Amino acid sequence: MKNIIKQSLLAAALGVAVSFAAQAADLAPLNSDTEPDRVDWSQLQATFGDIPAVKEGLRVGGVSKTLTNEYWRTLGEGYQNVADKYGVFVSYLAAANEDDQLGQLSIAETMLTEGYDAILASPQSDANLQAAFDQAQQKGIPFINVNDAVMPLTEYYVGCVQRDNGVRVAKWFMENTEGGKVAVIEGQPGVYAVKQRTEGFTQTIAEDKRFELVASVPANWSREQAYNAATNILQRTPDLLGFYVNNDGMALGVVEAVKAAGLLGKCYVFGTDGISDAYKSIQAGELSGTVDSFPLLTGEVAMEVALRIVGGQDIPRVVATPQALITKDNVAEYSISDSAKLRELLLSK
Repeated sequence: MKNIIKQSLLAAALGVAVSFAAQAADLAPLNSDTEPDRVDWSQLQATFGDIPAVKEGLRVGGVSKTLTNEYWRTLGEGYQNVADKYGVFVSYLAAANEDDQLGQLSIAETMLTEGYDAILASPQSDANLQAAFDQAQQKGIPFINVNDAVMPLTEYYVGCVQRDNGVRVAKWFMENTEGGKVAVIEGQPGVYAVKQRTEGFTQTIAEDKRFELVASVPANWSREQAYNAATNILQRTPDLLGFYVNNDGMALGVVEAVKAAGLLGKCYVFGTDGISDAYKSIQAGELSGTVDSFPLLTGEVAMEVALRIVGGQDIPRVVATPQALITKDNVAEYSISDSAKLRELLLSK
């Protein structure tokens, strides 16, 4: 109950009221990483069978965080792939920038008034789309939270285990280095994925006394802010062993700071997301690695989930999508643009 009250206050601070519709759904606040009512993406077909017949003229709205980040553009491509396969109309829109929370809310609310049959939404914060979710509940329209901010009262979530992004990088440091000073560049404060990714890294690395966390600072998903933050950290700690960064755009900014400090090859940098520029940087010997959460496949799975829900299937609250740590050792193996081949690779792991 305390968590529900706390979240309601946060929503109110953004001008968002938690409606009676959301409360009536009797949903406990969601921790998508640990929610027991879940199914892995690879088990959807085996568990629920084929996607039900799709009615003619079905319309699905996609609400993105931003279209300036390749990750979110690729997620939308995943939506479109499945929509094309089943003859579904999909509209994929984003606010002017990743800080325009009210603009994103307006997009979601407009889609609800325009009669879309389902909404796939990637909120900019954990609270800014709660009012749209409430409206969807009142209208009986499925509203599916897709990566990486998590609305506490959302009915469905599709995405990876966010904590594991940081855990995988921490374990790489623990298994491949002798220890040293490390730092974290965080995304936007107050976002579920930021908290989980950061804690996954910091709490895991703290288990090994060979490592010292010297800084963990936000850069708000900005490459420029990440460059500046990393530059300041490196000036104070020139013997830094490495960085874990909450997304790849920021990580590429950190790489530039490392290069400017003359520490390329001495200071490791790991990002999160798996965008194409991260792969290129790894292949060029600059970025040390990224945790790829496969946005194209995630988008496809999310659209499949929407069609299953609209078709009446009783899908668990969380559908977990895959992720993998990509380094120079396996970057060639995972450099796959064909979705079907990527699915085969991931299913073989």
